[in-house]
This record gives sequence, C-alpha cells and structure tokens, in this order.
Amino acid sequence: IYEQVSCFGIALYVIGHFDCADLMSFDDVDTVEAGCILNEYFTEITEEELPSEYNILESPDIYLLVFGDPVFPEHFAVLTDTRNEKPFFSKLRFFGSGFDSLEELKGEYLGRDGVGYDDLHYFKRKSPEALKVSSFGKIYTVNHDGGCSVF
Repeated sequence: IYEQVSCFGIALYVIGHFDCADLMSFDDVDTVEAGCILNEYFTEITEEELPSEYNILESPDIYLLVFGDPVFPEHFAVLTDTRNEKPFFSKLRFFGSGFDSLEELKGEYLGRDGVGYDDLHYFKRKSPEALKVSSFGKIYTVNHDGGCSVF
C-alpha cells in the first residue's frame, strides 16, 4: 500500500496538511492536485529567503522544496532541519522515504523527466490567517493557461 502513496502525499502528511489518523487514511494527491495545493496553501520564495537556522519541530513555519513546474510538480521534499547535513525529508521513487541533502535530491531529479535547474523551487506555507477555512470539499480546476482554480 505504501507504494501507492505519492511523494506529494507523504510530504503533505508529514506537515499535517491532511486531517487524518494515519498515512493510509487520506485520498492521495496526483500531480495536478499537488500544483493546486501549492497555489492555494503556499507562497513561492527564493532560496535566499530560507532560514539559515531552522528546525521543523521548533518553528511554526513550513517549507517545501519542489522539483518541476509548480503547476505540475514532479517532487515535494519537506525542509526539516538546516543544521543537519540531510535537511530534506521526502519519498524517493525507489527507496522509500528518508532524509536527503540538496545535492542528493538534485542528483535524483535534475535531468530526468525534463526537470532542469530552473525547475527547482522553494515554497513557504501561508499563515493560517491567510487560508480560507471551509466545511465543504474542494474542486480543483486546471485552466488552459496552466493556472488553477479552487472551488
């Protein structure tokens, strides 16, 4: 069953995006929905805007490293601890989940499936006040221009 959960689902579960009891209790996320979630819940930042001293357990802020076009991403990795030589956590294609350095992740994703150096992006989760809370489900619609709408 674990093989059926995407890298998007693993990363979003780790940061608490899903309100569920365990990893197997949510509907997984595909590439289109992952792009829409980035658009709705995260703001793109530059690499220089990442904190130099950061630990996910000590900060209310959440950061993602995204490979690929943010509208149709290839991979999500969660920034966990900048003091560690392997500061990113994610699910890799073949070897399960774990911690990796930026160089290891670049080696895994850059140059494959059309992902180049321009396709490396950083995102910060928007503050809870900026997010719209709704008791209704969401419908994600991808527009012809590559953007998406959430209803």
